[in-house]
Amino acid sequence: MRKALITGGTGFVGVHLQRLMRQSFTVTATGHESDLRDGDPVRRLVAGVRPDVVVNLASITTVRESFADPLETYRIGFLGTLNLLAALKASGFRGRMLNVSSSEIYGHPEEAELPLTELSPLRPMSPYAVSKSATEQMCFQWSRTEPFEIVTARPFTHIGPGQSDRFAISNFSRQIAEVLLGRREPVLRVGNLETSRDFTDVRDVAGAYMMLLEKGRSGEAYNVCSGKEVSMSTVLERLIERARTPIAVEQDPALVRDAEQARVVGSYAKLNADTGWNPEVPLAKTLGDTVSHWLEQIK
Repeated sequence: MRKALITGGTGFVGVHLQRLMRQSFTVTATGHESDLRDGDPVRRLVAGVRPDVVVNLASITTVRESFADPLETYRIGFLGTLNLLAALKASGFRGRMLNVSSSEIYGHPEEAELPLTELSPLRPMSPYAVSKSATEQMCFQWSRTEPFEIVTARPFTHIGPGQSDRFAISNFSRQIAEVLLGRREPVLRVGNLETSRDFTDVRDVAGAYMMLLEKGRSGEAYNVCSGKEVSMSTVLERLIERARTPIAVEQDPALVRDAEQARVVGSYAKLNADTGWNPEVPLAKTLGDTVSHWLEQIK
């Protein structure tokens, strides 16, 4: 079987991606034990695996973390990716790499600019987004000047079972699971519910990454999204409806993000045209599976 390397592959998306990739590849997935900031271990990793395909998921995971330590954000994201690219070149890599970026690079678009396409202006508003944007540019350059292919994915908000409760939908789901199990009072603490986002199930995102590895065009970037805009208040209402028990909601000022974008929705037309990908998992199943995951974890 062909060999695949997934850096940052033990996290939320990586676990789901591994399940798909193991059907066609022998997979090596690294986590925190593999530090992309140090070039020597990265070279040893790549030389030992000698992958046919690479997916780079390694990154600071939240915007808030990136503001707390911008330099570390750039070391892991931009410079870490440079170390990975250099290691691949040194090993004689001739395969394909998927660079995972983020819709955060679009910043705060005007409502008239929605839905966002790959041609929308890039206005990064955080160290996380700056790192992702700069890494995209570097990967484009390498895709043109080096003898291997690089495709970039720009995932929008992705949710589902296994996500950390540092993220809003997973946090809501955990709180509801605690209520259902009698571990907390029937009151949910939430942030700003007036925003709307483009939500995609993590299993659909993993499927998109697989199709981009196979059919994406080298040097191109692709939005990975549902193309549907859903408000946070609507998501919370659906979660509470599924709980079938009275639950109150209280806003926690500590959970409200400063200067948060009001609306975000993207277009996946380019991804569909080049690979045939479509989102398949309905939001209701995503929410139900996320609550079920927390029920199992808490038990």
